Order: sequence, then C-alpha cells, then structure tokens
Amino acid sequence: MRSVLLILLLAIGAAVLAVHQQWITIPDRLNPWAPLQIDATPNFLTRYKLSRLTGDRELCHRILASADVVYEPVPDQQTGEACGLYGAVKIKSTSASVGAPFTLTCRAAVSLAMWEHHVLQPAAQTHFQSPVAKIEHFGSYSCRNVYNRPEGTRSRHATAEAFDVAGFVLESGERIRVARNWREHSPQSQFLHDARDGACRFFDAVLSPDYNTAHRDHLHLDRGPYRTCR
Repeated sequence: MRSVLLILLLAIGAAVLAVHQQWITIPDRLNPWAPLQIDATPNFLTRYKLSRLTGDRELCHRILASADVVYEPVPDQQTGEACGLYGAVKIKSTSASVGAPFTLTCRAAVSLAMWEHHVLQPAAQTHFQSPVAKIEHFGSYSCRNVYNRPEGTRSRHATAEAFDVAGFVLESGERIRVARNWREHSPQSQFLHDARDGACRFFDAVLSPDYNTAHRDHLHLDRGPYRTCR
C-alpha cells in the first residue's frame, strides 16, 4: 500500500513539475501558473490565481490593464497608524460610470473588474435586459476602525481593500438601491441578491443587509484575511 501511495505521489509531483517547467502544455484555464484572465470563465483555479496577485504587483497591474477599467496608480503612502495605500490605484470608471473616483488596492480592483464582468452585468441583462450604466457607492479608502469604533480592529477600508456599493443605475434609467430594494419581493431585489452572491466568488468578505444593520444600505466588498458571505 505504501509503495502504491509513493508511486502516486511521485507521478503527481512529476506532472506538476512538467507543467510548471512547460515541458507539457495544458490550456491556461487549467494551468495554475498561467496568468489570470479577467474575461475567462471562472473555475476552481480562479481564487488561487487571484491570490497570486497579492504578492506580485507587476503581475497585478498587467492583469488590471486588460480590464475595462480607467485608472491611474497611486504612490505608496502611510496615512496613519495601520492605515495607508500600498500598490493602490485610483479608479475613474469601470464598465460603468462610478461618479467620484475611488481608490482600491490593485488586487481588489481586479476582483471588482471580474465581479462586474462575470456577475453584475450579466445579472442586469438577465433581470432587466439593460446593462448597468452607473455604480453608486459610498467610497473605499478611509483610515478608521471597524464600525468607526474609537478602539478595535482596523477596517479593510483603512488600506483601500474594501468598497461599499449603495446601488446601481441601469442604462434604461432605472435606479436600484440596496436600502430601498433589498427586502422586496421583486426583480430589483433578486438582482441585488445575485450581485451579492456572485461577489463572493471574487472577494473574501461580502456583507449585505442580511449581515447586520450597519450594512442596511450597502454591499461591503473586501479582500482580506477572512471569508464571509452574508
């Protein structure tokens, strides 16, 4: 039994080495070392490829440059105790208008682009046959603690890893708001729930009115150390 297990492990190791060294070729979608492609259909390797962007700033910016995002890099800066901008970008528009520009880390910006491409815009077409023309938001970066408490853990907003979405305006002109439509039994509510559920594929923590009253009027999307989808 041990010899069979050893042979199996050696075979797996040889296969991994062969792919990594490019001795054999497999499709990029099945290759964990191939760069992330924003428009590629997500699969079991997507979260791993997103995680690779955390420690590779050059790769992250190369991926973001392929997205439907207008942005400019932001210089690294410490803005307070456990607050700052590192590897961040200022987003001026995405596949939709965003109103006031906001700042996110590159890896969070890539997650945002993938959410829009694979979840948000398809959901809008499914429910309303109209794309999202504008994302209404409460911003991203803010040097503060969780829930603005005077003491406690720093929010993911403190390092531009979080983005708060208040609602959407469709190309048709219809306005959909988390505060107004979340608890309805309506296509607008279903659209918002689909947007929340789909965001969990690309972000680490996604919080909605179902989480607590502090999120009664927005969707909180962040890249961070904890996985939550509520």
